[in-house]
Amino acid sequence: MIYVFKTSVDTKSKLELATTVLNEVLTDNTIWNFDLEDCDNILRIDSEKEITESMLQNDIFDCVELE
Repeated sequence: MIYVFKTSVDTKSKLELATTVLNEVLTDNTIWNFDLEDCDNILRIDSEKEITESMLQNDIFDCVELE
């Protein structure tokens, strides 16, 4: 399933920090990427398991799931 989140990751330094967080949280055949050229700084996640905003809550970046 594909999940799409609007994020506050808008620089390469925030992306590096977010990468560390996401690599710890998203495991088991989960593929993710950021689109920093998009105005919403989109995070796309392709995962077989359910991904929720609460799973991604952290002190590094904010995210809101888009419908």
